Amino acid sequence: MLEPTTPEEAVELYLKDRKGDLAHSTHNRHRERLKRFLEWCDETGFDDMNDITGKKLLEYKQWRKADGLANVTLKNQLWTLRVFLQFCESIDAAPKRINEKMRMPDIDVGEDTRDVLVTSKEAERILEYCEKFEYATPRHVTFYLLWHTGIRSGTARALDLSDYHSAEQYLEILHKPEQGTPLKNKERGERQITLKPELCEVIDDYIDMHHPMAEDEHGRVPLLGTTHGRPHKTTLQFRVYTLTRPCHYTNECPHDRDLLECEAGNRDGASKCPSSVSPHAVRRGSITHHRKAEIPKDVASERMNVSTEVLDKHYDRRTKEEQREARQKYLDGL
Repeated sequence: MLEPTTPEEAVELYLKDRKGDLAHSTHNRHRERLKRFLEWCDETGFDDMNDITGKKLLEYKQWRKADGLANVTLKNQLWTLRVFLQFCESIDAAPKRINEKMRMPDIDVGEDTRDVLVTSKEAERILEYCEKFEYATPRHVTFYLLWHTGIRSGTARALDLSDYHSAEQYLEILHKPEQGTPLKNKERGERQITLKPELCEVIDDYIDMHHPMAEDEHGRVPLLGTTHGRPHKTTLQFRVYTLTRPCHYTNECPHDRDLLECEAGNRDGASKCPSSVSPHAVRRGSITHHRKAEIPKDVASERMNVSTEVLDKHYDRRTKEEQREARQKYLDGL
């Protein structure tokens, strides 16, 4: 027997129940997505989850689609709603199996992945520029570390100075949610990552010459710190966006813009450059670079902390010809 439950009450119960299960950023996304559902409920006068039907779900889907959402975005929004509906079923707030009536939009092959990445050639030119003009600066170390390891920017932000082992040339990745540095995959994301000597030399010089040595609020000294302690995620994004503008590391614009008048020429407008990229594009490019270098899939998977399925779908940007040639080299060695 169903128990009358308002949408607001159901959402509050759901978010409270999932708080310990979901990463903080994921929990916030669920909150924001369900906020739109509550707006629809208020607008249409829907006030009891007992009365949710397939027709109501279709109306909500059409209401969200009217906002001009891309199919991929709409699918993510509706998927969260489906998970919420499953929760409502479990507490007798909604009809059983109602979540199955939430129809997802059709996604064309490749539509749900982004192809923006830093190529090996671009990374090489950026690092050459840094070697000459920004050696061992925070921006140099941030990009070099992201490119060589393929780690997430959140993982890079979580690194402490003590997590870097210069003599042994490796990083210790640790999950510390109680101190504001959780890993996306929690304890499963903890690992050690080997670094090449060239990167270690840059990190060592960065520590000697440019590291601010400032503690965060928990008394920890971040590896990629600022004068205020641990960097905000937007700080790392800013470093990557500003560095990956072609005009910055080549002094040329591939978009034929006037370098003096371009809005992206200003550091604060760096993200507006069509060619500048986020840290995630560096990660995607790094993983593709590792795969092109014939690093085994399972090794890349463990190093970057990503499943082989997700690696294939979202990160491996080798052409079919490159994949065939890699397989051929492997088979020739048998």
